[in-house]
Amino acid sequence: MKAAASVGGILLAAALAGGGYWAGQRGMAPGATMVQAEDRSAATAAAGPILYYRDPDGRPVYSAAPRTTPDGKPFAVVRVGEDVGFDPSTGETVAATSAAAPAAASGPSGDRILYYRNPMGLPDTSPVPKKDSMGMDYIPVREGEDDGGAVIVSQGKRQRSGVRTERLERRTLGAPLRASGSIQLDERRVSVVSVRSQSFVQKVEQVTTGEPVRKGQVLMQVYSPEVAAAAAQFLSVVGQPSGAGRAVVDGARRRLENLDVPAAVIDAIAASGKVPATIAWPAPRDGLILSRNAVDGMQAMPGDEMFRLADMSVVWALLDVAERDLSKVAVGQPASVRPRGADGTMTGRVALIYPGVNRETRTARVRVELSNPDRALLPDMYVEAEIATGDGGAVLAAPDSAVLDSGDRQVVLVETSDGRFEPRPVRLGLRSEGFVEIREGLAEGETVVVGANFLIDAESNLKAALSGLTAPENPK
Repeated sequence: MKAAASVGGILLAAALAGGGYWAGQRGMAPGATMVQAEDRSAATAAAGPILYYRDPDGRPVYSAAPRTTPDGKPFAVVRVGEDVGFDPSTGETVAATSAAAPAAASGPSGDRILYYRNPMGLPDTSPVPKKDSMGMDYIPVREGEDDGGAVIVSQGKRQRSGVRTERLERRTLGAPLRASGSIQLDERRVSVVSVRSQSFVQKVEQVTTGEPVRKGQVLMQVYSPEVAAAAAQFLSVVGQPSGAGRAVVDGARRRLENLDVPAAVIDAIAASGKVPATIAWPAPRDGLILSRNAVDGMQAMPGDEMFRLADMSVVWALLDVAERDLSKVAVGQPASVRPRGADGTMTGRVALIYPGVNRETRTARVRVELSNPDRALLPDMYVEAEIATGDGGAVLAAPDSAVLDSGDRQVVLVETSDGRFEPRPVRLGLRSEGFVEIREGLAEGETVVVGANFLIDAESNLKAALSGLTAPENPK
């Protein structure tokens, strides 16, 4: 009996010592006993509101409402003050609170917990603290942190992930639009030599296709009975006095002009007083002979084409511009044209945008007028061109890498404060040399992410998806 009493005394002393240490750790008076501490904890737990229910066997299963296990055991009640966790910043043991608790709901702004999200980033939220299937605690989302898709990146994480930012500035974007095409003749500088009456080609001068001719140079000798009769009538009335006679002279001269007899030939007839056997038909302009159909001794009917001439001092570059780029092109924009068959680069300006789109190639035709004094540019020559589509003014521009383009939506991540980033939809404009024009959505001086922005965007989309979920109602 004495041995048993001695052992019992030793155990009682150890229990009292342990209770005193426990009480001391919680700020209790040295004289408080274990029984008093247990009574105080029980009273506090009984009076606190219910946070959630947990599995009675310690498994990581939780519930916001009362429930039982498959074998009929009721889930244990967890009240305020009983849910103990660890503060990750200090490592000290702290009592956890819930968004469902009145004390937490009435706390200062920025401390109130809104909900808990899955630690692995899955689209799962909870109004009360819980663990996932691997035993990891759900992460609390506090008021002020749940601001849509905004993301807070710590300095350490920012350095590890390689996040880089840049301030927006205004830049001059001279975006060149590249297109290809061919050289064509200026339609306004092409002439056809023909007769307006039945005629006979007496002789064709020594001119051939491809040779240059000067305005007034004789191309052929033509005899026309109708022209000869009109010339005889003109000579019969030349020298009439003013008045009615003058009107007759003018009428006779007009008849020759209607037959397309050159003015120089009519003056020569009036000066010589003779009707020539043939008429020297001159070239109407300077240019190259594109075609020669006149042959010695041939009969020409009214309207037959004898020669075709073209002035090539100015030519057109007809460029094929993709339909998607057509809105960037405007009349008057400068263009640089590089022909494959000639040295150097010619410069001109956009003169016309043709009103139509080729249904097979989905391109529109753009005309650029080019000076060609040395005739280096020839018809149907292939050319490559660059059209300066920018208007020359400074615009708000961001690096291409700052834009996250999903095809139908363009987003830029903006740093609103130190370490806080939010997505901002934008409307884009011209692109040039690694920069893109920002027409809407941003302002000059804002800081945008230009490196590792896809990582922040992924987290932003996840936060937006989580905040869009409807959390279950708080237990009562």
